[in-house]
Amino acid sequence: MQQVILDSNIILDIALDREPFNKEAIALISCIKDGKINAFITATSVTDIYYILRKTFGHKKSIKYLLSLISIINILDTSSEIILEALHSGWNDFEDAVQGYSALNNKIDFIITRNSQDYHHIDEVIVISAKDFLTNYL
Repeated sequence: MQQVILDSNIILDIALDREPFNKEAIALISCIKDGKINAFITATSVTDIYYILRKTFGHKKSIKYLLSLISIINILDTSSEIILEALHSGWNDFEDAVQGYSALNNKIDFIITRNSQDYHHIDEVIVISAKDFLTNYL
């Protein structure tokens, strides 16, 4: 089974109903529910997603959404080693660096994102859009 990290933008596309991206993101969630993909988000992504959702939905609805999400998607621990690797990486986007090093340290096959250019620093993990993943790997 494919091991994937879902970038925060994929989760937010669903939660905030961002068209046209939400359709592929919803298809991914369906594959996760069907057991075709073993999906993860990083612990730091949970706080980022909450912060953004809270602005739109408030605290209670955001917590409810996250609880629903983590009932089907696993959370990768963010260790001090991963944080230090990300801090020393030289990447322009710290969140992406944390996700990249989380993928490397946990032997994840794919990072699914709308911003694949942000992950040009890693070769060991396939960085791909939701559409391309659904088309080429499922």
